[in-house]
Amino acid sequence: MTESDAKREGWSIGSALAAFMAARRDPAAQIRNIDLLTVLIAVLLPWSTSGVAIASLLWLIALIPTLDVRAFAQSLKRPVSAPPIALFVLALAGTLWSDAPWGARLYAVGPAAKLLVLPLLLYHFERTPRGKWVFVGFLVSCALMLAMSWIVAFAPAFTFKPVNERVCGVFVKNYIDQSQEFALCALALAFPVMALWKEDRRRPAAWLFLLALAFVANMVFVIASRTALATMPLMLAVFAFRYLPWRGIVAVGIVTLVAGAAWATAPRMCRTIDTIARDFELYQERNIPTSAGLRIEYWTKSLRFIGEAPLVGHGTGSIRGLFEKAATGGAAGASAQVVANPHNQTLSVAIQWGAIGVVLLYAMWLSHLLLFRGEGLVAWVGLLVVVQNVLSSLFNSHLFDFHEGWMYVLGVGVAGGTVLGGAGMGGRDGVSAATQRGSRDSIRPAT
Repeated sequence: MTESDAKREGWSIGSALAAFMAARRDPAAQIRNIDLLTVLIAVLLPWSTSGVAIASLLWLIALIPTLDVRAFAQSLKRPVSAPPIALFVLALAGTLWSDAPWGARLYAVGPAAKLLVLPLLLYHFERTPRGKWVFVGFLVSCALMLAMSWIVAFAPAFTFKPVNERVCGVFVKNYIDQSQEFALCALALAFPVMALWKEDRRRPAAWLFLLALAFVANMVFVIASRTALATMPLMLAVFAFRYLPWRGIVAVGIVTLVAGAAWATAPRMCRTIDTIARDFELYQERNIPTSAGLRIEYWTKSLRFIGEAPLVGHGTGSIRGLFEKAATGGAAGASAQVVANPHNQTLSVAIQWGAIGVVLLYAMWLSHLLLFRGEGLVAWVGLLVVVQNVLSSLFNSHLFDFHEGWMYVLGVGVAGGTVLGGAGMGGRDGVSAATQRGSRDSIRPAT
C-alpha cells in the first residue's frame, strides 16, 4: 500500500467515524445508524455468539437516546409487546419460590431476558422503512455460510471448530443452528420467487429459486437436523395454504413427497442422523440414551414434575435439580440422564412457572401469529419465523436457546415493527410518519 493509499484509507475511516458521531445531532442519522446496527446483528447471527452480544449492546446504547418515553410506554401495552415482558417478569419472580441454588436461578433468567428486546425492535422498526435491509443481510450471511458448509463437507479440516467437535459440513456453531437458518431462508424465498414469477420477472425469480434449492440441497446431501426436516414440510404447507390455489397445493404436496424420498435415499456426506424408529427401539429395549429415546425420557419425567406443581411450577432454574432427584436410586442408561432442558418449550415453561407461564407463552405466540395476517413479503417472513419457532419448540426449547431465540426476537421484532408502521412507508430520511406524529405529540403542550 502506497503512502497516498494509506492516507485515503485513513481519511475514509475517519470520515465514517465522524459521520457516525455526528449522528448524535441528526435524528434521521440516528435512526439510520440503529438500522445498520440491526443489520450487523443479523449478519453476525449465523457466525458468532459473542459478536451478536456485543452488537446488541451497541444497538441498545444507540437506541436509548432516540426513545420517545411516552410513545414507547404506550407501545408496551399492545398485545404483541405485553406477553414477552410478562414472561420475563414471571421468570424473574419465579426465582423467589425455586429450590435451586441462586446461581442456577439467576442463570435461568438469562434466556428469557432476550424477550425484552422484542418491544424495542417493534417500536423502532415501526418508525423506519429499512426492515428489509435486516432480512437481506441475514440472507446474504446465510448464503456465505452455505458456501462454507459445502467447502467443509469436502474438506472437513477447513473449519473453525476444535478437532474433537468437528462435524462434516459445519464451519462454526452446530448443525442444528445451521439447519434452522437454511430452512428459514429456503422457505422465506418462496414468496419473492412467486411474486417475481407473477410479474414476469423470470430471471431474478430463477436466481432466487436456485438459491433456495441450494439451501435444501445442502440439507439433503450434506447435513441437517431432524427438527428442521420434520418442520419444513409443515412450514411449506403454511405457505401453500396461505398463498397458492388448490393446484399449487397439490404441486407442493408432490414436491414434498419427492424431496422426502430424495432425502431418504440420498448418500449423505454426514451420517449424523439415525432413524427415529431405531433410536426408539434401543431406548425401549436396552435403556440406551439415544436422541429420540432421551426425549421420551425427558418428556415423561417432565409431565410428572408438572403434576406436582401445576399452577406456578417449581420456580426458575429448578429443572436440573428435579432431574437429579429423579435419577437417584441406582438408575442407569437413559433413566440416569440429568438435564436442565427437557427439549420442549412448553414443558420447560410449565415445569418452572406452571399453567401461568404456559398461558403467557401461548398468548405471545398467538399475538405474533395474528400480527402477520396481512399480505406481502414482510408479513410472510414474520409469519414464517413464528411458525418455525412454534413447530421446532415441540422438540427443543428453541425460544430460550441463544441462536434460535435471537432468530425469533429479531425476525418478529423487525417484521412486526415494519407491519405496524404500515410496511415501512415512512417519511423522509427513514423517519416514518408514525415517528413524526410521535415527535409532534411529544412537544404539544398539555391541555
